[in-house]
Amino acid sequence: MTSVSQGTLFTNGTVWTGRTTTHALAVSAGRVVATGADALDLASGWTVEDLEGGLALPAFRDGHAHPLSGGRERNGLDLADVASIDAVLAAVADWLAAHPGNGWVRGSNFSLALFGPEGPEARVLDRVTGDRPVALFSDDHHTCWVNSAALAAAGLDADAPDPALGAVRRYGDGTPTGALFEWGALALIEAMLPDVGLDEHLAGLATGQRALARNGIVWALDAAVGPEEVAAYEAAARAGALTCRFDLATRLEPGRWRTRVPTLVAERDRFAADPELAPWVTTNTVKFFADGVIEGRTGYLLEPYHDHVHDCGLPNWDAAELAEAATAFDAAGFEIHVHAIGDGGIRMALDAIEHAITRNGVRPRRPVIAHTQLVDPGDRPRFARLGVIANFEPLWACLDPGMVELTIPRLGPERSMLQYPIESIRRTGARISFGSDWPVTSISPLRGLAVAVTRQTPAGEPVDGWIPDERVAIADALAAYTSGVAVQAGDHDAGRLEPGERADVCVLEADITALSGREIADVAVRSTWVGGNDVYRRASSGSVS
Repeated sequence: MTSVSQGTLFTNGTVWTGRTTTHALAVSAGRVVATGADALDLASGWTVEDLEGGLALPAFRDGHAHPLSGGRERNGLDLADVASIDAVLAAVADWLAAHPGNGWVRGSNFSLALFGPEGPEARVLDRVTGDRPVALFSDDHHTCWVNSAALAAAGLDADAPDPALGAVRRYGDGTPTGALFEWGALALIEAMLPDVGLDEHLAGLATGQRALARNGIVWALDAAVGPEEVAAYEAAARAGALTCRFDLATRLEPGRWRTRVPTLVAERDRFAADPELAPWVTTNTVKFFADGVIEGRTGYLLEPYHDHVHDCGLPNWDAAELAEAATAFDAAGFEIHVHAIGDGGIRMALDAIEHAITRNGVRPRRPVIAHTQLVDPGDRPRFARLGVIANFEPLWACLDPGMVELTIPRLGPERSMLQYPIESIRRTGARISFGSDWPVTSISPLRGLAVAVTRQTPAGEPVDGWIPDERVAIADALAAYTSGVAVQAGDHDAGRLEPGERADVCVLEADITALSGREIADVAVRSTWVGGNDVYRRASSGSVS
């Protein structure tokens, strides 16, 4: 074996390489150089990382998240985990008292499950806001709850038409209720909010990075960025402030994408050629929203909603234009990443990708359909046939309050049983990757793994799991969070702990491959290593977000 002068030896626990388990791992110069007995022989006298009976595994990777905007939201009026409407109102009132003035107030991450099927109302928010315009974005980021002052400022009244690619919920007389849906409507509010400066973006990225590192994540797709966010990532990379690698997916909108092809090509190539940027940030992906979300009745369905029999939801693109745009960016060498929730949205996304392949011919490509919630059985084999990666957020595949109170009533009992077919699509031979969509839900891969293998809530319900045939074996679930996302990223030397692979390591306090499913969620991350360097060490109790 070739002599290596120095490095780190991980021992006194279990090492899961991504294919098998062993008892030691040697890393040097940012790479894995040996495992098992070979590692012990090679690494005599090296720095020892004591696993203390825990598990070293390939570090986690998040195939769909929003690290910068999620961190920015955590730094502001964050309503995540606020458990009642009254508590939301109290939090807003406290924020207004602490931040006096008459300017717009933005809040994030309130739960739509707190409301009935018609959603939030301005008159309720008015109780604590008075004449100051307030906009609160839901935890799925497809709904905005505004007060009466915000409606007036945005010119939304009974006579104002719904914007293109958006919806305004209304009372019987046409008056807006205060619930706005999807990009077209939300953009009316975003245009009224104060601009976010570079310092605020950088602070959000710092907060997001800390959450990633605490949870053992070393690579993430930021799944919807604009020029300001790209500038913040570039500034952080040039300052040497990044502890996680990122690919940035630029969000594209119907009617506005054609002139962006050459600009985004130039940006991608500039990042790839810059030695300060290329190791940490790429801009290889473009993001399309095929539809909305089922809980807001904006997910695009092949058949009408169970609770709204004349409504199939809201496709965000004309199918022909989506196919044209996907083909143009595929031809320019970008990876295609499509948010698709409803079975209609997923079929439209598959059709667009198939059109791109037919027009542009065979080449190495890694198209992704993200979320993959409601998949028509006839479309499931198309993922493998077209080489489409199915990205799932496994934490969603359980009977949580949003599923029980909003989604299942929208779909009805029969279609509800077709949701999140992780194991069915995996068995077709398709590539699977996992993500969090943070801050929509927890960034913790361990929580996601617990649901993937059990399909249960944290309370253990139902006993056999929801749609138990879609439970995933722990090795397959771990692969989806590690090597599966590495395939999505195009990282051919990462995602496993084998000689020559990048030394991205996560150390857990326990061997999760030996635990029953729900216990996985309670295991803490001890340390996170990027290229053989530790970027996080747990001080005392674990922390997830």
